[in-house]
Amino acid sequence: MSDETTVRAPLTRRRFLQASAVAAAAATLPIASTARAGGGCDVFDTPAEFMGVVPSPEDVLGFDVGVDREVTTAESDAYLGAVAAASPRVITDSLGTSWQGRPIRYAILGKPSNVTPAGLASIRAATAKIRDPQTPDGEVAELAKTTPAILWIAANVHGSEESGTDASLQALYELADRDDCVVRNVLNNAIVVFVPVQNPDGRELDQRRNIYGFDLNRDTHVRTQPETDARVELMRRYPPLLFLDDHEFGFFRSFFPPNNDPQYQETDETVIEWIEDLYGAAFAAEFVERGWDFFNGSVYDFFAPQFGDTLGAMGFQGAGMTIEVYNGTTIERRSTKHLVIQWIAVTQAAANKERLLNELHLIFAKAVRQGEIGLLERNRRYFNPQRKPRMKVDRRPLRHYFFPPQADKQPELRRLIRRLQRMDVRVDRLDAPLQVPDFRAYGRDPAPRMLPAGTYWVPMAQPQKHWIQAMLNENTYMPTLFTFSLSGWSLPLLANLDGGMSGEELHPAASTAPAVAEPAPPGPPAGAPRIGLFLQSKGTFSYESYQGTRWLFDQRWDIPYTELRPVDVRDGALEDIDVLVTPGSGSTRGMKLLKPPGQRALVDWVNGGGRYVGYRGGGARLAALLGLSTARLHFPAADVPGTLLRSRVDPSSPLADTVGEFAWVLFDDDLIAKAGPSATPIVYPSADDDDWFASGYIDNPKAVATTAVCVDERAGSGRVVIFPADPNRRGMPEGMQRVLWNAIFGPDPAGGVAPRIGSAVRADAERRAREAAAALPNFDGPLRFSVASADADAAAKVVKGYGVALRRYGDGDTVRFLVDNPKELTVEEHPYAIELNAKLRKRGIGVRGFRGP
Repeated sequence: MSDETTVRAPLTRRRFLQASAVAAAAATLPIASTARAGGGCDVFDTPAEFMGVVPSPEDVLGFDVGVDREVTTAESDAYLGAVAAASPRVITDSLGTSWQGRPIRYAILGKPSNVTPAGLASIRAATAKIRDPQTPDGEVAELAKTTPAILWIAANVHGSEESGTDASLQALYELADRDDCVVRNVLNNAIVVFVPVQNPDGRELDQRRNIYGFDLNRDTHVRTQPETDARVELMRRYPPLLFLDDHEFGFFRSFFPPNNDPQYQETDETVIEWIEDLYGAAFAAEFVERGWDFFNGSVYDFFAPQFGDTLGAMGFQGAGMTIEVYNGTTIERRSTKHLVIQWIAVTQAAANKERLLNELHLIFAKAVRQGEIGLLERNRRYFNPQRKPRMKVDRRPLRHYFFPPQADKQPELRRLIRRLQRMDVRVDRLDAPLQVPDFRAYGRDPAPRMLPAGTYWVPMAQPQKHWIQAMLNENTYMPTLFTFSLSGWSLPLLANLDGGMSGEELHPAASTAPAVAEPAPPGPPAGAPRIGLFLQSKGTFSYESYQGTRWLFDQRWDIPYTELRPVDVRDGALEDIDVLVTPGSGSTRGMKLLKPPGQRALVDWVNGGGRYVGYRGGGARLAALLGLSTARLHFPAADVPGTLLRSRVDPSSPLADTVGEFAWVLFDDDLIAKAGPSATPIVYPSADDDDWFASGYIDNPKAVATTAVCVDERAGSGRVVIFPADPNRRGMPEGMQRVLWNAIFGPDPAGGVAPRIGSAVRADAERRAREAAAALPNFDGPLRFSVASADADAAAKVVKGYGVALRRYGDGDTVRFLVDNPKELTVEEHPYAIELNAKLRKRGIGVRGFRGP
């Protein structure tokens, strides 16, 4: 068993159980346990009694699911239909379709009377009453006795992680056809929603992401993809008390909660107790019983709301859990481990559903009370409670959020309100002007402000208070020096909207805002240029940035473009292009594929009037390597894990149109750029300036401060605009998407024809830009982590043991490592990333921010 599994000190009302010896005694907890409890109706020792009514997967598909091979999406769908046709316990339907038109099928299992239209409507109505803080406690207690818990088993959100699907089909079969005490206990106390394939396009392509390159497990808070959006809508219809999300990864030990720190403070503590005491302890006990290796914590925290598990907890107050099994073993071993955890989860939830439903009601009632007094949950460490949090939560009362009308940013404002409304947040609009004495604009000190009629008002005193704070926060108050993913994600800041908060007791005249529809795409402006979208390389790092740009052009903007490869550039395709957009990708590979003819073609095209727009490492670095841009690119001596940074915008720049005086940048361990002031219309302020503000985590602000958000230069008759970060990172930074729009469609800056690329006037600046770009390691999508300087040599020795190239950057007390990742794999996909992290920690090396692409 993993060294990551440790015993922790008491915390709050119960002891959190982790170590195998402690986990094996999980039955001593004040909860009903159905796994290995000894006697009674044990989930694994009770003989299964099949009725023979429902066809097995082998009967329908011709092979033993979870043993012989992985099922296809079509086979999974077919089996759901066969079970529903044979069993009155199961209904099936589609929650939506993928980009490629594949249905996303789901099944609901329960007692026959519970899965009729009337039965499901009754369960939804009763669940809504339980979740309503105004329902009297006595009525809730009665409802908790008679209302089934809504439990979810979801799988295959990453298309290449297949085994959870196969396990869930086996679980569905057994729950539909067995008639023993184990299954009767589940049917009497729960309905189970199965979504075996959340990403059908990815499964068919055997790739992690969907067809537009989006990781669907990073999309739940913004819901840009139809696969995500449709699932969340079904979760609203059937709010999960349990959300089990089945995954695979490249490490031989399985993972399940307890989760590592940081854990977002607005996750209700009762939910964390459920995850750790009720479920995690039972999983550990069974794995110990079977002799299976596992670990808790390590790289997997519970912080950003972009994941399926954190959405389940923060958005629905259910026990959201990510389960990982080793992707390098057989389908039988992978599927078996998922199946065991699925059985433990649903039986534990069913055995405790009355208590859980009563506590669920209390969670929502407490949320309203907290909102009334403006109280935010305090920050703490859960996995390592003996350590103090790095940053405390602001203790000033927070009772309201406000967003004034913004005529030039209507799409962003409408999308923000729509996202709140579609998570059951009440949004009002002021009927009259309101004087707010302590209005705190984002990143500013309080000041009086008169808000006009029509301002959107989001009061915190409502059941979804936790989700409101998660979505609208000014800062996440990260308690650790590291996080697995984003450290800042505030929706208003991502959209670059005017807004703020107040802690005063205000009672404005207001009306409920009508439901907001999705804004229509703008389409191309009149006289739009001919756009080329350039893919330099085919690694997953490039795929995500390139395909995400395709999504932006196709779906969000509805603009035409031509896809180009290096061979097209060599063959003269630029003659039909006015603007070339080059997203993040492998510029080293791009230079090789372009060859000298393609490289010369790009230079000549810009000199002759072409506009080059490049971003996120690959696109920006290619411009520097070719001399198109004189920007000097560097890795900053800072850890900046998905943090929102405020930047100043030069209002005289064409890039500033409708953007405003400031723009918020999603800086995700990106490069920084340095250039002359005339070429940097958007910059980060000095770290000592009142305008400097970071929402999220940055350990060394001075390393990023005063550098360029973008570099905009005339070159010959053309123009070059580069962004070191991705202005469309996973579709999230809508404010920077507006800057990108201006870079593509806006006018050139004043100045006319400039010195040509390759001219003597530019020679020195181009040389320095090339040298800086060439000095960057040729690592596209590297693994990254930081350690204390005293641990750097020991850390380097561990990394070198894997025979992989690395680069280290020292800065004071911290040394940062970049580890080559030739296949550009995420931490989950990587064959040894998690093992490397575990080895570093085992050697006593304090790892900060272990991250992949």
